[in-house]
Amino acid sequence: MSNPWLKKNPFMSIWLTEANRVANTARGHATAQGRKQAAKGAATAASMIMDIWLGAAAPKTPAKARKRS
Repeated sequence: MSNPWLKKNPFMSIWLTEANRVANTARGHATAQGRKQAAKGAATAASMIMDIWLGAAAPKTPAKARKRS
């Protein structure tokens, strides 16, 4: 006698196919957003490093005095 739990179920197959499609779409969106934020963070870090280097090389200018009335 064959096991009924091992028979193919077309409805389960369709359901799993759609569930995998949704999961892969969500994973793709999450990966893209993570890469975008990582690139933005790397650009921000590079600009901060350049500001530190250029700020250290440039002489500091004195602050302008305020006019008192």
